[in-house]
Amino acid sequence: MCLRCSLYREYEAGMVWDMSYRIVVDSCGEFTEEMERDPHFVHVALRLNIDGEEFVDDETFDRLNFLKKMKASPNCPKSSCPSPEAYREAYDCGAAHLYAVTLSAELSGSFNSAELGKSLYLEDHPEGKVHVFNSCSASIGETRIAQKIQECEEAGMDFETVVKTVEDFILNMHTYFVLESLDNLRKNGRLSGVKALVASALNIKPFMGATDQGTIIQLGQARGIQKALRSMVEAMAAEVKNPAEKVLGIAHCNNRERAEFVKEEVKKLLKVKDIIITETNGVSTLYAAQGGIIMVI
Repeated sequence: MCLRCSLYREYEAGMVWDMSYRIVVDSCGEFTEEMERDPHFVHVALRLNIDGEEFVDDETFDRLNFLKKMKASPNCPKSSCPSPEAYREAYDCGAAHLYAVTLSAELSGSFNSAELGKSLYLEDHPEGKVHVFNSCSASIGETRIAQKIQECEEAGMDFETVVKTVEDFILNMHTYFVLESLDNLRKNGRLSGVKALVASALNIKPFMGATDQGTIIQLGQARGIQKALRSMVEAMAAEVKNPAEKVLGIAHCNNRERAEFVKEEVKKLLKVKDIIITETNGVSTLYAAQGGIIMVI
């Protein structure tokens, strides 16, 4: 039995956990080890497809195998969002306050599915309190939003105050990333707002960001991955306000060393409250690919 299932059974038996709230996150959002152990957090899985072979983005996902198959395939991998029913089932847990955190609505149908799942749930539970947060981000951005929801709940805020506080948090959150290749984003139509990209043969690496609405934009470019990462950090340092009060999140795709490099570059420029590092789940792996780095503050 997995640890999460064991803990959830303890909760069901009334032994350990107060389930006054639940935070449902689509599987693009990574969980820290602490979040994995906490049944207040639950994933709903997206599905991935390479050459007709389906992968479920859950605890069975094999990142290295997926990267190998993705590299070997001449075709672009695809992703599909969770169904409304999957969200409805995740909401149906007896918690008084229910929250969902999804990929940017500009990049995925996950937000719409979560809203439809909310409607289905409220048909049977009209007294329920459910709010769906459009992260306007992805990956570690969703992680940070989920952590903020828990912080507000544990501080004793009422449902409406949690929603307002977290929506304000999202408005002030900034997302940045550097990838070895943008091919999967482009081929899946996720770069509609990016006008032109330089040839990869020149080893020019763009560093990217997100608008307030959650669309992807190019912030700049540099020759070589390390210079691009430094430029990304410098762009973040120039933009962030009150960094000492904020937690920085870094997600990496199979390259912890690169994530640590970014962490050290940040520490040279800023004093932040904390820095957390996670490894990408399936959907983020599909788009970030080997060595990709996503950073949120």
